[in-house]
Amino acid sequence: MSQRPTVKRDFSFGNPTVRAWLYQIVAIVAVLAVVGYLIHNTVINLANRGITSGFGFLERSAGFGIVQHLIDYTEGDTYARVFMVGLTNTLLVSALCIIFASILGFFIGLARLSDNWLLRRLSTIYIETFRNIPPLLQIFFWYFAVLRNLPGPRQALNAFDLAFVSNRGLYIPWPTYAPGTWPFVIALMLAIAVSVGLFRFNRKHQLKTGQLRRTWPIASAMIILFPLIAHAMFGAATHWDVPELRGFNFRGGFVMIPELASLTLALSIYTSSFIAEVIRSGIQSVPHGQNEAARSLGLPNPVTMRQVIIPQAMRVIIPPLTSQYLNIVKNSSLAAAIGYPDMVSLFAGTVLNQTGQAIETIAITMAVYLIISLVISLLMNLYNRKIALVER
Repeated sequence: MSQRPTVKRDFSFGNPTVRAWLYQIVAIVAVLAVVGYLIHNTVINLANRGITSGFGFLERSAGFGIVQHLIDYTEGDTYARVFMVGLTNTLLVSALCIIFASILGFFIGLARLSDNWLLRRLSTIYIETFRNIPPLLQIFFWYFAVLRNLPGPRQALNAFDLAFVSNRGLYIPWPTYAPGTWPFVIALMLAIAVSVGLFRFNRKHQLKTGQLRRTWPIASAMIILFPLIAHAMFGAATHWDVPELRGFNFRGGFVMIPELASLTLALSIYTSSFIAEVIRSGIQSVPHGQNEAARSLGLPNPVTMRQVIIPQAMRVIIPPLTSQYLNIVKNSSLAAAIGYPDMVSLFAGTVLNQTGQAIETIAITMAVYLIISLVISLLMNLYNRKIALVER
């Protein structure tokens, strides 16, 4: 019986595999040493200044007011409540900017491809102007040059004595809870669910038989009738809190303070110029033969754009669009420049100055922006995967 030849393993430094492992080990040790030094140095400095680390400060009373809060807040609430106020304000301005920038960017992008010479040139001027001006300057323009120069509350611009615009903000009626709120919501959700089911059923029927059944008349009727029935049976769904001028300012309703309005306007316009280019490039990435094939079938241009071009362009649009949404969230931190109470202004600003817990407040703020960005990326990637082409 023959013996297998023994293989000698080379563990010398001349072996490329050994060298690669040694370099990686040295790099890891160096990184751990730097991190350990920073932590040790931080602990010593905190001890010398008498600053106790930890998150116990979140339970202490804040002692300051906040001009805008979507949740109940008083000066006696804790720093943890301040964190929630800053988080909700950040989510609010991010959501508003994402919605407005998407809508505006979509139509500006379509205008860039229009056959109308004037519309095409105006959209080009819009894009080249706003995307080349820093967003902070645009925020300053809307805040100091436009909104702060509006008339005071007593001379406020009004619309049918329901909505008012002044240098204190935009005041609009706001719905409040009523006994018929939940029945109304349930009826509306039921109507939407039945409409979606009916749409899918008619879609399958069309694929099988070729017969087109219109869904929108029945769906519209259900979305209108179901809530009306709930209103008749259980009463009004909401009571409206209408703003009124009392003293030197308005009371009641919902107010969009100038800081929120200027931030929303500036970031929406700035980001929409980038989204418009994303939309334009996505549409132009679709082969021209798709458009010609749709025309040969006799499809009108709006139907061709909606049913043929846009669905294919979305596969190209989604990845760069995700980056623009992430930029909106990160650029919202510029709110601190005009005093809008977001995470940076409230938590990484006021709370840090009052408590001295720099490491904890900055770490929490960074973690919040990281989590928001990861959630947006996850949702957009799931949607991108859903619409991706599946190879057979």
